[in-house]
Amino acid sequence: MSVVSSDASLLGNQFRKMENENHVYTLDEALSAMRFGKFQALALVYAGLGWFSEAMEIMILSFVGPAVKSKWKLSSGEESLLTTVVFGGMLVGAYSWGLISDNCGRRKCFLFISIVTSGAGLLSAFSPNYISLVMSRCLVGVGLGGGPVFLSWFLEFVPVSFRGTWMVVFSFFWTAGTIFEASLAWIVMTKLNWRWLLALSSIPSFTVLLFYGLAPESPRYLCMKGRTIDAHRILEKIALLNGAKLPPGMLVSDKATGQNEESVSAQDTIPLSATRKMIRKFKSAFSSFFMLFSPKLIRTTLLLWVLFFANAFSYYGIVLLTSKLSSGQSKCRSTILHSDKSNDNSLYVNVFITSLAEFPGLLLSAIIVDIIGRKFSMAVMFILACVFLLPLAFHQSAILTTVLLFGARMCATGTITVASFYAPEIYPTSMRSTGTGVASSVGRIGGMVCPLVAVALVSGCHQTAAVILFEVVFVVAIAATLLFPFETKGQQLRDNVDVLDS
Repeated sequence: MSVVSSDASLLGNQFRKMENENHVYTLDEALSAMRFGKFQALALVYAGLGWFSEAMEIMILSFVGPAVKSKWKLSSGEESLLTTVVFGGMLVGAYSWGLISDNCGRRKCFLFISIVTSGAGLLSAFSPNYISLVMSRCLVGVGLGGGPVFLSWFLEFVPVSFRGTWMVVFSFFWTAGTIFEASLAWIVMTKLNWRWLLALSSIPSFTVLLFYGLAPESPRYLCMKGRTIDAHRILEKIALLNGAKLPPGMLVSDKATGQNEESVSAQDTIPLSATRKMIRKFKSAFSSFFMLFSPKLIRTTLLLWVLFFANAFSYYGIVLLTSKLSSGQSKCRSTILHSDKSNDNSLYVNVFITSLAEFPGLLLSAIIVDIIGRKFSMAVMFILACVFLLPLAFHQSAILTTVLLFGARMCATGTITVASFYAPEIYPTSMRSTGTGVASSVGRIGGMVCPLVAVALVSGCHQTAAVILFEVVFVVAIAATLLFPFETKGQQLRDNVDVLDS
């Protein structure tokens, strides 16, 4: 009897082993099984720190420009160029980092991004003249263009359930960075000078570099490259840290592509010369870019470009507009938020107050994004932004102007938050960072154009024309948002174009 029972037990174990080997599970199923745990919380902090540092470097533009203009006797055009070159650098950086991330890995990007951003940020504090400051700030912009890589990396670790809510929580780091920078500027600029502000603002980027070694590669990226064994090892470590278990069976990147995993892995194991590897990566980089214009994606790509352009134009426009009105540099008395008796702190006070508007913007996004979806959330907040900004077409009192800018900043924050994670959700893993990076680059064009057009109109006493321009941009953005072919609420992330379901 004992021999029979032991044989039965052995057969049972072999049967269970064969059954597990026949089972497969995707990354989304693994992440759902492990839930949002300690690892995701740590990943949130690390990626959020990169987002935090980018927000600080962007907010510097509100304070350094006026200070340098006064110190070095610059013209208005030279002051605007300090802002424009940052967005120009971000345009180049967003596209470049996206290609590097999708072809060399998310993790390697973190190293280069943090080196460029922190190094150039610190060097800009020691700029001996205007030209060197412009060049160093342009390099900072190149580093800041890597922001979408941090977002894509974190997104690929988050379970499907309530992904929208967690991505809004991630965006809290941007808001915290803007408010922290406004507070830091208030303290530093009134007691020291702009050089100290630039130096202290580079510290978060150095922190990202310091903890780089603790960040693992994205398992989804590894699966996309056919490295499922490496991806499984990382998932095991995540499960251990979260105190959870992986589903039984074998990991595949996607059920629809499970049968292709072996062939991809086999190709990756073929020994290649260094030259062939470089050529292969070069071709892969450009193929991921051209796939953005494939029949299944071209409509989404073009609409996303319009959305990001409108978001950057409106968000940075409102930030710079607040700075322009509060600094008291406008010659139009009726457009100044404060009277001529305002003290020098008016700029810092008003930028700080309007920065607080990002908290209710994030809260509104978190409440509605997983209820009515990404598309309608953005449309609703764009409409509200139109309503808040429209009264500013006519001259209002100082208090009402501040309130209206507060509301407009709140809605602009909400739309740019939802768009920032809607973009990586709609693209497959093989081109997620590339697609998001290119869209972000187009958005930077909006950031470059805004100070040269909308803010310049206000400086030239054409506030009504500037507001009408903002309203037109909002209407175009609403139309683009509603024309997107699909909603991503509750949908799994995809690994390639073939499994995209429109």
